[in-house]
Amino acid sequence: MQVECRPPSPREVMHLRPSDAAGAGIVLGFSAVTALALWLSAQPGVALWLVGQVLLSVALVQWFVLLHEAGHRTLFQTRRLHAVVGRVASVFCAIPFTVWTAVHGQHHKWTGWQDRDPTTAGLVPRPLAPMERALINTCWRWWIPLFSVLYRVSNFWHMRRLWRMFPERRHRLAFALDAAGLVFLYGGVVAWLGPVQLLRLLGLGLLLSLVFLDVILLSQHTHIPMKRSGGEEVRPFAAAEQGVFTRSLRFPSWFSVGVLLQFDAHELHHLYPAVPGYLLRRIPYQPANEMPWWNWALRARRMPAERFMFQNRHDTGENL
Repeated sequence: MQVECRPPSPREVMHLRPSDAAGAGIVLGFSAVTALALWLSAQPGVALWLVGQVLLSVALVQWFVLLHEAGHRTLFQTRRLHAVVGRVASVFCAIPFTVWTAVHGQHHKWTGWQDRDPTTAGLVPRPLAPMERALINTCWRWWIPLFSVLYRVSNFWHMRRLWRMFPERRHRLAFALDAAGLVFLYGGVVAWLGPVQLLRLLGLGLLLSLVFLDVILLSQHTHIPMKRSGGEEVRPFAAAEQGVFTRSLRFPSWFSVGVLLQFDAHELHHLYPAVPGYLLRRIPYQPANEMPWWNWALRARRMPAERFMFQNRHDTGENL
């Protein structure tokens, strides 16, 4: 494939559209990985359990990717299938599906405006309390996945904040019903299996998946110079303008395609949000902000979290 110097126009990538067959194959494949991981995790003996937990961590990342694709309606050609798969994925991700679609839509609308994008507004520079600074620096240095947890809680479970962002009654009702449904389901699973058995089945796999998601989620927009509106009315950046506010990681192709559905190609995703993730690398364009994942992770971890998260490369001189 010849790589172009300029990004193709949306019209030039209109042929890259989802298909029901591709979407079904992906969902069935990811479901099989999940089933195998849970079966192995339930077997006696440490070796099979450990393999199951590593496989479960992969499966949980895959369900997050499916949630993302379903929210964009880029997994299937038949649009109504996205709500079905999205709600199943939301169970594995602990993110209500209707909340995800609303908040992630605002993220794409306001990418580049740090204080308007709900997923980056918490990283607007501000004075940090000593305990807050110590906590985030310690967790970031020792790969403790605090940030993947905060990402879920602050963006998708903070109902007071969500109701301020989406004041319409239909949004509030949908959010409350989806969140209550997940809480009821999780409560039933805990009552059925018991907390000890549930921890054995899910604990390590969940932890490993959160560690990985810390890396990939924070890589996408953190430490990149962005605009701030300061409360003024501003124009959202169009998709074609969002590449400069976005970073991609480069994983081995087998991992990028087979595990992540090319979720690591985040610049291409922001430039072409209507293209399915599993087709993104067919776009003949190499974005500027792509880095090898391990190189980026090690360099970012060497920085204190307070500098990495609340400053950008213009402030620190670190070209991350």
